[in-house]
Amino acid sequence: MRYQDQVAGIPWERIEAIREALKGYTALHFIGGKFVPSESGETFPTLDPSNNQVLSRAARGGEREVDRAARAAHEAFPKWSRTPARERKRYLLRIAELLEKHADELAVVEALDAGQALRIVKAQVARSAENFAFYAEYAEHAMEDRTFPVDHDWLYYSLRVPAGPVGIITPWNAPLMLSTWRIAPALAFGDTVVLKPAEWSPLTASKLAEIVQEADLPPGVFNLVQGFGEEAGAALVAHPLVPLITLTGETETGKVVMQNAAKHLKRLSLELGGKSPALVFADADLERALDAVVFQIYSFNGERCTASSRLLVEEGIFENFVERVAARAQAIRVGHPLDPETEVGPLIHPEHLERVLGYVRSGLEEGARLLAGGRRATSSFRGEDLSLGNYLEPTLFVGENHMKIAQEEIFGPVLVAIPFKDEEEALRKANDSRYGLAAYVFTRDLERAHRLALELQGGLVYLNSHNVRHLPTPFGGVKESGDRREGGLYALEFYTDLKAVGLPLKPPHVPQFGKR
Repeated sequence: MRYQDQVAGIPWERIEAIREALKGYTALHFIGGKFVPSESGETFPTLDPSNNQVLSRAARGGEREVDRAARAAHEAFPKWSRTPARERKRYLLRIAELLEKHADELAVVEALDAGQALRIVKAQVARSAENFAFYAEYAEHAMEDRTFPVDHDWLYYSLRVPAGPVGIITPWNAPLMLSTWRIAPALAFGDTVVLKPAEWSPLTASKLAEIVQEADLPPGVFNLVQGFGEEAGAALVAHPLVPLITLTGETETGKVVMQNAAKHLKRLSLELGGKSPALVFADADLERALDAVVFQIYSFNGERCTASSRLLVEEGIFENFVERVAARAQAIRVGHPLDPETEVGPLIHPEHLERVLGYVRSGLEEGARLLAGGRRATSSFRGEDLSLGNYLEPTLFVGENHMKIAQEEIFGPVLVAIPFKDEEEALRKANDSRYGLAAYVFTRDLERAHRLALELQGGLVYLNSHNVRHLPTPFGGVKESGDRREGGLYALEFYTDLKAVGLPLKPPHVPQFGKR
């Protein structure tokens, strides 16, 4: 397999060398500044989604490894939390610099491990570096808060202090970017970290640990435990020395984490599932809406929490617009992640492919009309045999909002189109969901756009656009999509504690109990 002399700016010889190196690579734990295997010696395979062959292996951690990592983070916390902010800033900028230096390797590894198109992953690696650079600038000033002078008698002031070791559990769809999005603010604000990456895409987490080691971050400030959710993840949630837990993942996992964390009254930041609607009105710029709708559901192989997986279209333009979406879906290039022309690659794992195909079967059983896809892709636009991988044709249904395919998160390239009569019905159908992460509105009527932005039940609303992230703005959902906000200074609410200090400016009167 050789596509071009270079792909996404990476020479093909370099890509081949990285692939070859992965064959003998084992992603280890990183605890107290050292790479270590599991005490049991056990490992597990990580599969190449393009052919389901073993790509590499990872150490299988559990309670013992989590305990060692938690203790390392706990012991490192006092010194790190008191490290001057300007020094923490230098460490974060160094990590950002090293992420850029190793960007080609990280991108190839993640494309092969997660099945995402290389050119998409290359941009995600750049965002990972940006996460560290962005929060490095916040490190020096974020802890400032307010003063509350009271007449001439008292001065109260509030300040923020690091909250403690943070357990970070990340998903498999964009593992590097989504882990750094949590790690960077934690380190910037003086917390230490124990990372548990998803077992289906564990490789870039260990590569990130190599970068942390190269940056000479003090031992124990960043720790990594590889392993399965029910073993290493559950142990991390339950560990008493880790008071903060973040999870980016699906909603049912979030419910389990919340139940287990309640035993220790842990602080949680849960960024969970979504079933985000895209509302297209007849007066919209339909070309822009078409581009945004197609990109927002089929990019990242449909494996993204903010995917606009419900398409609500005004009745007068419904059939024509949906036919155009179907034509675009059928023309999407399905292929190997390293092919520079690939738009949709393989789903992450055979189990996930079967799960998504189960939703396709459910849609047909409930009477939804299949306009595109719905089958495993067995050959690509280049004639390549894809039958061994987890490839699914981009899929489009016409259905109703009560159907399973419109109510449950599929996390794959499956879109369901639903008609609406007017703004009131569009809003009702859009909000008829247990999720509330994002929503997208396409209309030239700005008054309508702002009305809907106010009434749509979601933490993020985009008007006449797809999802374009801006780090300083808050990110998060409502209902079963979560309740915390990350991004910019909003992350302070989670990663720091707010402390109030009272100082009398003259001796205050103190009641003298017991004095006779």
